[in-house]
Amino acid sequence: MTAHEIDYKIYGEEMQYVEIELDPQEGVVAEAGSFMMMDDGIKMETIFGDGSQKDSGFLGKILGAGKRILTGESLFMTAFYNTLSGKRHVSFASPYPGKIIPIDLTRFGGKFICQKDAFLCAAKGVSIGIEFSKRLGRGLFGGEGFIMQKLEGDGMAFVHAGGTTAVKELGVGEILRVDTGCIIGFDQTIDYDVEFIGGIKNSIFGGEGLFFAKLQGPGTVYIQSLPFSRLAGRVWAAAPKGGGKDKGEGSILGGLGDLLDGDNKF
Repeated sequence: MTAHEIDYKIYGEEMQYVEIELDPQEGVVAEAGSFMMMDDGIKMETIFGDGSQKDSGFLGKILGAGKRILTGESLFMTAFYNTLSGKRHVSFASPYPGKIIPIDLTRFGGKFICQKDAFLCAAKGVSIGIEFSKRLGRGLFGGEGFIMQKLEGDGMAFVHAGGTTAVKELGVGEILRVDTGCIIGFDQTIDYDVEFIGGIKNSIFGGEGLFFAKLQGPGTVYIQSLPFSRLAGRVWAAAPKGGGKDKGEGSILGGLGDLLDGDNKF
């Protein structure tokens, strides 16, 4: 194996975290901001990119890290190594309510494609790159844009998803239509395209967007019930406006409370 062989355990229900067990000299890489806690003896190091290419030289490392800018991520990642003789543990937390999904890349032929903000952490040696869409429709209307992340190697990787997770095993030619934002990731054998919903009433009044993601088997697809974009949109829509002085929130009067408290100007 080129990637470090790590053990893990996932804790929690709605707000999960994953505890990685590292043998001596083993390591794990993670996105900045996902770290939760670690045992004494764990060394933390900031690296360019994912650190999977040891002999690529300085220019190669710069180019590899630069690709991460296209997915909206930082140039840098954080690596954690066990520097002592015994086993040590380091933990990483999901950034919002949902599930952490372990991905054994050997089960997916060494490659798994996921939305660009799904990656949480992985065994040292796993490559975290970018996957370009080869279809114009998918790139323009796919919700996740022209670029997705790809995880490559023979180790363990962990992705996070919002809400409840569904796993669908699609047979040859079997089709699944999904809201574009609800995709977590899929097998490299899945054919992914975008499909117009159709119909004037559906397009204007449907409230579900204009496009579906069309996933065709064979392969495995991971779906989330609450993508972060949808969660953020609903929080924003429900947030008090006008400097947080929404006194009608949760009351019988509702918005009428704003009229009675004298804050509104006519």
